[in-house]
Amino acid sequence: MSSSVSGVSADEFQALEQKVLRAVEVVKREREARAAADAEVVLLRRQLAQQAEEAQSQIAAAHSKMEAAQSQFASVQSQADAAQSKAEAAHSKAQVALSEKEAVQTQIDALVQEREAVRQRVEQMMHQIDELL
Repeated sequence: MSSSVSGVSADEFQALEQKVLRAVEVVKREREARAAADAEVVLLRRQLAQQAEEAQSQIAAAHSKMEAAQSQFASVQSQADAAQSKAEAAHSKAQVALSEKEAVQTQIDALVQEREAVRQRVEQMMHQIDELL
């Protein structure tokens, strides 16, 4: 008696089973990669928010110091110049913080694109699994 059922040999069935198992592993890895990318996006967003808060605090502190220096030393031009230098330094820090924010946003955008690519690969794999079944 033949070992085939419904026209499918044992070897063909075993090959199909191996393909399905490999596809399941690929889907599992893709899901893990997507979860890791999502976790990294959350972490980067938290870091970005923290950096933005720190930059805002630094700007506010620098602005307060500048106003105090201007009100205390308004009659002395050299001291007013020093306060202006502090304001410029604070502005530079703000620009650096903004540049860092843009860099982090670029990373987030890249991770979002990567997550989308992973999602598309998973969908393609799922479609291929559906076709195999």
